[in-house]
Amino acid sequence: MQESAYVFEEIAELLSMSGAEKGGARNVTDEDLGIIRDALMVCRNGRIEWVGEKSKFKADQIRALGNHKTVSLGNATVLPGFVECHTHLVFAGNRSEEFEWRMQGQTYQEIAAKGGGILSTVRATREASAHELQRLAQARADRFARQGVTTLEVKSGYGLNLESERKILEVASRLSGPRIVKTYLGPHSRSPDHPDLSSYMNEILERDLPEIAKAKLADRVDIYIEKGFFDLESAHKFFTKARELGLPIAAHVEQLSDFGGTELAMQFEPLSVDHVVYVTEETIAKLSRSQTTAVLLPASDFYLKMKYPPAREMLDRGVRVALSTDFNPGTSPTQDLSLVGVLARVEMKMKLAEVLTAFTLGGAWALGRAHEVGSLTVGKFCDFSAFEGRWQDLFYSVGEHPVHSVYKGGEKIV
Repeated sequence: MQESAYVFEEIAELLSMSGAEKGGARNVTDEDLGIIRDALMVCRNGRIEWVGEKSKFKADQIRALGNHKTVSLGNATVLPGFVECHTHLVFAGNRSEEFEWRMQGQTYQEIAAKGGGILSTVRATREASAHELQRLAQARADRFARQGVTTLEVKSGYGLNLESERKILEVASRLSGPRIVKTYLGPHSRSPDHPDLSSYMNEILERDLPEIAKAKLADRVDIYIEKGFFDLESAHKFFTKARELGLPIAAHVEQLSDFGGTELAMQFEPLSVDHVVYVTEETIAKLSRSQTTAVLLPASDFYLKMKYPPAREMLDRGVRVALSTDFNPGTSPTQDLSLVGVLARVEMKMKLAEVLTAFTLGGAWALGRAHEVGSLTVGKFCDFSAFEGRWQDLFYSVGEHPVHSVYKGGEKIV
């Protein structure tokens, strides 16, 4: 492999997130953003070799680089690449009709009971060819990349049988642009091939999950724990099997009710618990003492017209938080990071420094990638985006997200 070296210069401000990194992305303030003015960053073979004020990078260091390319970023503001840590990116069809039903007062459970919801997307996704799913998913991945996303989590869960779940994960494996983290979400809903949830879960435990693990199709696993979906007993069996197979764990929990999913998941040291809208004070205290990241999904709460997670209390008590779009065709049909950030500030009272950390290091922790991405410090991947204007203007105006270039491993992808 040919060695590559880049010197990125003409950076008005670079947010390295060095302080947030040292603090484990908890209790973040503006000082933890690690702001470097008139910055310069050196990347070799995809990783950061040096970052700091340009005036401190000496001539002998430049000579020691040997062959390298100097890249001007046009006096931009540079941030670590965003980590989009919870998406349902691979699917066919849409559920715009169900959106109207919800606006007219029907509940998520009522829509699911009459064949809508997840199962309507399952039907469309099963019928779609791998080629068609690839075309749709790549366009969506490109849309995320244009917003500065350099690490992108992609869940299965719209197949609900081994053949279709495999198809979704294989499509995710072939996506270009951001780094892809694949999550097996077979237990997303009752499979139409089974009479009940327990029958489907037995198939997952006995055949599907071992096959997914053997083929190394997923980096981690997820399950939807909620009334009318998978109960605590099923989730316990799923987590136990996943741990036996060496697969890291995440879970959809406490989205629609206080069901106890977070408490159960915490017994298995999950990377993340996602949604956590109806989380209790006791559970918040446990999260603050754990290495588990709480992934908050305010666009989903917005679309479902429900309350938002107690983000302010979580943050004040030292819980590590991530933000994500929860992009999916039913309950959060948006890829707009600016909307998520504005909702986090307006509805969840998050400070801008906390939003920026949640979209970078928080997301990296949620995916088990904090050792590689989420901050611009020596040794990490050289993944970053260059913005026009000041970082203080981000997540202020919905639809305003002025990225002009995006780099993964030092190579330009947007």
